[in-house]
Amino acid sequence: MVRYVKKEGKGPMEVKVGNDSKWICMCGLSQNQPFCDGAHKKTLNEEDGKVYKYNTDGTRTEIQI
Repeated sequence: MVRYVKKEGKGPMEVKVGNDSKWICMCGLSQNQPFCDGAHKKTLNEEDGKVYKYNTDGTRTEIQI
């Protein structure tokens, strides 16, 4: 079964742990979940109002819903 989850975040969320910052993935693309690995940079040129599927090879496909 395939499950599609809509994520709108295009950048990480900073969480303070004492004096340290941890960056939590909000885009869903990080290979180091739940932490950010910079994969959100792929989302920067997404067009508003469109839905995309990200493939395992890093490419994306627009989904018609």
